[in-house]
Amino acid sequence: MSDNAKLTRSKLPISGRIVMFFIRHVQQAMASMGELWRSPVSSLMTMAVLGVSLSLPAALQVLVKNAETITSSWNSAAEISLFIDENRSEQTIQSLLTRIRAYAEVEKVQYIDRNQALEEFQRLSGFGEALAYLDKNPLPAVITVTPTQRYSTPVGARELLSKLEREPEISFGRLDIEWLERLQAVVRLLERTVMAIAALLVLAVVLVIGNTIRLAIMNRRTEIEVMKLVGATESFIQRPFLYTGIWYGVIGGILAWLIINLLVWYLDSALAELLGLYGSQLEMKSLTFTELLQLVGLASFLGWLGSYLSVRQHLRAIEPS
Repeated sequence: MSDNAKLTRSKLPISGRIVMFFIRHVQQAMASMGELWRSPVSSLMTMAVLGVSLSLPAALQVLVKNAETITSSWNSAAEISLFIDENRSEQTIQSLLTRIRAYAEVEKVQYIDRNQALEEFQRLSGFGEALAYLDKNPLPAVITVTPTQRYSTPVGARELLSKLEREPEISFGRLDIEWLERLQAVVRLLERTVMAIAALLVLAVVLVIGNTIRLAIMNRRTEIEVMKLVGATESFIQRPFLYTGIWYGVIGGILAWLIINLLVWYLDSALAELLGLYGSQLEMKSLTFTELLQLVGLASFLGWLGSYLSVRQHLRAIEPS
């Protein structure tokens, strides 16, 4: 920057300096955007690579979010089956039902007497004729208990089952939740996998942008030498390259968001069909607006970081001859 420019700037009031500061940054940001389209093919290729790289961890995060929603809905549908001693009277059972309904951990209670249990077993098993030859009904009465949301987790449901089994009328209880624990373990593993893949792809994004900016610096080497010769500051020379990196990140983040939305749209019908087989009616969720802003913000920061590291390394090696 020339001495006259410095003198003119020093005479401006603070508000004027702030306005000039923002004007210069906006001008250089717009100029760096224009530089991208001087070589549209290579710029679009770089943006596409960044979009795909960012979409993979973001898509896995969307998968984890939907898996957590599904497991949480299945948690709320978990049921405990309590088998009643055979010799208990109907009055004793009704007293037991009243006590169980008073539990703070219980949301819903359903009683299935022995006759209803036999009819349901005949209907589902196909052994109706064989069961007709039995002298007496071998099936016990059953109470199905639906826990509240707080006790719908595997740990909470087991705690409630242990408490219910202490009732004297209960022969034993059953909680079929091992499959849910396995599913939750898979979700936790998937979360860690997302973090590991995201870390690797973040590094890849920084390297791709850094190498792109390095090539841009080499292509403008003569221009940079002239700028240094006339007294341009390091920050003035660096700024267009930093904004270029930010633009790469912003556009790459938007492309990643578009890719994720296309994947969600493509998979939504298949997921709805699969969940329908399990009696669930959930829709696949994409990124929220807040998550979109976070994705674009992270991508722009990675673009700035990659360009900053490249600029700091390569601009120092360029001096006017």
